[in-house]
Amino acid sequence: MIAYLFPGQGAQTPDFLHRLGGADPHPAIHKTLDEASEALGVDVLTLDTATSLASTVAVQVTLVIAGVAAARALADEGIAPHAVAGLSVGAYGAAVVAGAVEFAAALRLVQLRAQLMENACPHGYGMLAVLGLNEREMTRAIAESGAAVWIGNLNAPRQIVLSGSDDALATIRDLVLSRGARKAERLAVSVPSHCVLMEDASIRLIEAARTVRFDAPRIPYVGNRGARVLRSADAIRDDLATNLRYPVRWHDSTVALSELGMSVFVEMPPGRTLTSLAADALPDAASIAMEAGSVSSAAARVRAACRQQQD
Repeated sequence: MIAYLFPGQGAQTPDFLHRLGGADPHPAIHKTLDEASEALGVDVLTLDTATSLASTVAVQVTLVIAGVAAARALADEGIAPHAVAGLSVGAYGAAVVAGAVEFAAALRLVQLRAQLMENACPHGYGMLAVLGLNEREMTRAIAESGAAVWIGNLNAPRQIVLSGSDDALATIRDLVLSRGARKAERLAVSVPSHCVLMEDASIRLIEAARTVRFDAPRIPYVGNRGARVLRSADAIRDDLATNLRYPVRWHDSTVALSELGMSVFVEMPPGRTLTSLAADALPDAASIAMEAGSVSSAAARVRAACRQQQD
């Protein structure tokens, strides 16, 4: 069974929307880009330049566009997921593909989400990925440092992302490296996602989400906050509106998908971080990134992986 994974901020690179589908993009990709441009009132192909991607708004909306476009193109090739999950803003693409919310409505919510996050912490903040310490060790290091940082993402048992100000992240970086962390690197994210600094932004997003129609998903959707399967419209609305405020338990989400019977994990573009994490967490599963190449070649790889898992 196939699970689609939708990446969050940090996966973006300049011109990644232009590279969707390779040298000869699939018609579904063109259609999705046009639909997104109409929904947002801007040519979305102007949003993936290096300059544009300095904006959290541009990053978040283009990531959702890329994921939905790729999923639709695969659908035209006869490939469909049996379950979905998305990391942070990727959850919006997952919800669209699961049939829980319309694409245009999701994009407008994402646009508001990103604007609220930028306004909450416009300068001097970000996120730090730490490899080599577990959650308990990280919690102890944060407490002893006295730095105003928070755990934002639990991507793997020993891959944790912290949120906070530039100064606080610099302080905790030095400490975790002295405590045995193998690596501590800043992400390409200019806001401190998934922590208390997003409290007010989350409250406003909850209010906006109440005006948007949500439906029960057609397939299982695994949420960010609790890493549980969410099957009702209200549960998914709440997950999307509040995930900017609470830590993302991504490793647990991947395990939840496996427990549902998913054995082929396909990462929507851009990037391959989520498939790498899935391969580490579930070595017997197949992990495929759609980062580059044609849609037809990606579909062929998914079919081959499904056959191999059945053998």
